[in-house]
Amino acid sequence: MSAGQVQTVQIGASAIPGMKPVLYLVGMVLIVTSAMMLFPLMVDLYHGDTDWQAFGIASALSATLGAIMIFSGRGGLQSGLTLRQAFILTPMSWFSVALVSALPFYFSGYGVVSGSAPDAIFEAVSGITTTGATVISGLDDAPPGMLLWRGLLQWMGGIGIIASAIAILPVLGIGGMQLFRTESSDRSEKALPQIRQIITTIGAVYVGLTAIAVLVYWLAGMAPFDAVVHALSSIATGGYSTRDASFGAWEANGIQWFATLFMLSGSIPFVLYVRGFAGEARAFWDRQVTTLLLFLGVVVIGLGLWLTLSGQYAIEPAFRHATFNVVSVVSTTGYASADYLAWGNAAIGLFFGLTFIGGCTGSTSGGIKIFRFEVMAVMLRTHFMRLLYPNGIFPRTYGHRKLDDEIVGSVVAFVAVFFCCYSVLTIALMAMGLDFLTSASGAATALANVGPGLGDIIGPAGNFGALPDSAKWLLSFGMMLGRLELFTVLILFVPRFWRG
Repeated sequence: MSAGQVQTVQIGASAIPGMKPVLYLVGMVLIVTSAMMLFPLMVDLYHGDTDWQAFGIASALSATLGAIMIFSGRGGLQSGLTLRQAFILTPMSWFSVALVSALPFYFSGYGVVSGSAPDAIFEAVSGITTTGATVISGLDDAPPGMLLWRGLLQWMGGIGIIASAIAILPVLGIGGMQLFRTESSDRSEKALPQIRQIITTIGAVYVGLTAIAVLVYWLAGMAPFDAVVHALSSIATGGYSTRDASFGAWEANGIQWFATLFMLSGSIPFVLYVRGFAGEARAFWDRQVTTLLLFLGVVVIGLGLWLTLSGQYAIEPAFRHATFNVVSVVSTTGYASADYLAWGNAAIGLFFGLTFIGGCTGSTSGGIKIFRFEVMAVMLRTHFMRLLYPNGIFPRTYGHRKLDDEIVGSVVAFVAVFFCCYSVLTIALMAMGLDFLTSASGAATALANVGPGLGDIIGPAGNFGALPDSAKWLLSFGMMLGRLELFTVLILFVPRFWRG
């Protein structure tokens, strides 16, 4: 969808006059997805792998479905989008892309995804939501086209969620995101007058960071193909790798340190890059960014010292593995440089807690997001001060802006619903016969879009392939639910929404 079309959302609309605009925009997204499938098709053709046929069939089906939807919705955008149409568009576009993106996996001749709808859907949803959980083993020998497609899926999902966080979610008022509606438009418009230009510039930054990552990985010793795939998933904070050992396969030449920087670059608001390139000297002196870096610094130093003093690593590898894996989990990338489950129960508890954090809003990261923890901290401080001084006046502010009741209520509602959904997912997975650690970490990593869970089955040294099909379907829904900030999906289950 274009930025100009997103900007036409009308907040005061009270009905759904038609589905034409939604069908048109979803059809456009499917056409783009069809075109992206041609890249892995050509790669497989070049390498003589017969899986090119799977991409050819999937691309044709996606293009056909997209063309039908565009034809059915032609002329529907002339009056813009209503609020309810915007609510429908967001999940419908993501679910549609996930469905057609699963086709190459389903039609391929490799691994558990071949001919398996639950596995193919799981892999595609995990890719487009930049979760990075996988059901595929033997990645070292997988067809190159499939490996590239996994990276492209995460790359598309990354730029998709950035565009949504800037142009759609603040307008819909999801989970306190309205806090960034005025901030993103006001500050960015000082640099670029039109929202279309803002998103175009962000897209250029996204492509540029990816190109830099490709070059750095290649110069540091990765093969060109590995460099491309890992660059795609690093900037998208996705976590798909070309190796079963993930980044544990590369330890020389500082590759893991470089990967840490690229994961961080995808975890901060991309609108800050726009402001920075426009000449705003203090663009990256942002409250979210400083809080995120401070938090990461404290955790990394503590874990690095623990690994050193406990004798598990020497100083450099201790801090390298601590930095890489902490940043990977908090940024919801999901790479692994080592099996951190072997570091002891304290490390397991730490990484379980880190699963929920997430990066900054307006980035490619998932999770609850740093700003919501900051808002809750402001609320707690105000509450304690009122207990001490009942007659005092303590304004609630965030980044020199007043936190009104609407924003506070949205954040509280989001966090409450997040943990309600998490509890339901955990219990449902346990009802399917999974142990508590697998169920609890699986539910957390799905909703927070992190990737690996904990335990022997889905930990950083395992994958999700051994889970029952019912669990894969449930986790696929959980990944999409978390990626779309919960309410965008859950509101569709409210009867009142459809009655207008």
